[in-house]
Amino acid sequence: MNKRKVYPGYFVLGALIIYLVFMVIPGLIGIGFSFTDWSAYTDELNFVGWENFKTIFSPEENYVKVISNTLVFTFVTTIIKNVFGLLLALLLTKHMRLLNFHRGVMFMPSVLSTLIVGMVFTSILNPAEGLLNVTLRSIGLDALALPWLTSSQYAFGTVMAVDIWKGTGYIMTVLIAGLMSISPTYITLPLLMPTLATTTVMNVIYGLKVFDMIYALTNGGPGKATTEVLYTEVFKRFGTGQYAVGTALSSVMFVFMVIIGIFMIRVMTKDEVVE
Repeated sequence: MNKRKVYPGYFVLGALIIYLVFMVIPGLIGIGFSFTDWSAYTDELNFVGWENFKTIFSPEENYVKVISNTLVFTFVTTIIKNVFGLLLALLLTKHMRLLNFHRGVMFMPSVLSTLIVGMVFTSILNPAEGLLNVTLRSIGLDALALPWLTSSQYAFGTVMAVDIWKGTGYIMTVLIAGLMSISPTYITLPLLMPTLATTTVMNVIYGLKVFDMIYALTNGGPGKATTEVLYTEVFKRFGTGQYAVGTALSSVMFVFMVIIGIFMIRVMTKDEVVE
């Protein structure tokens, strides 16, 4: 087979049409709706310009806190998942007994349903009867028995910790694949940078879109927007019929996603080493 053969452009036409019809066009229409007063309370649709975005970034509203929570969640979980995932990947590419068993155990949380994880940890972290606090009290560590999910001081950090526990195994698996493709005679980290760039962008996209873990654990509480992020707020805006504000929030999230994604790819691959 001639590896240099150039195939006609129309080979991708079918996939391109499907992508445009079901992804690009609906996305552009959604962004267009963010400049209107679209809601469930009227049949009229009027152009309002930047009013929805002014509302989002208004000091009187709570949306800035929601955006801040989203960025903090993304930044913290991305870094820690990558660090823990890399450490586990380095450990689990060494020769040891029951290697595949250990890999399977570490990967298992990532395949569990988020709803199931939320239910289990809500039970474990119950301040009165949860397994964690009961255990801490039984060994005399009452001071460490905290209201993990019911206090505004600890809830956000707890949610991030549970998400890191669930997602690290998947990142570990991707990095193991990257490590196994590198010859032992080469320096590991520079050659692993493309894989780390991939896992970083994946984590950033997930963090900016996170909804299910937070909703399963705290439903956005305790208190107003303590753990709320962009997607929980989008869900609530659509649930209350404020469609235009919801689409405006989605548009803001999309812009963040594109800017951060491009920045991370450029930073992490600019000195990429070619084997």
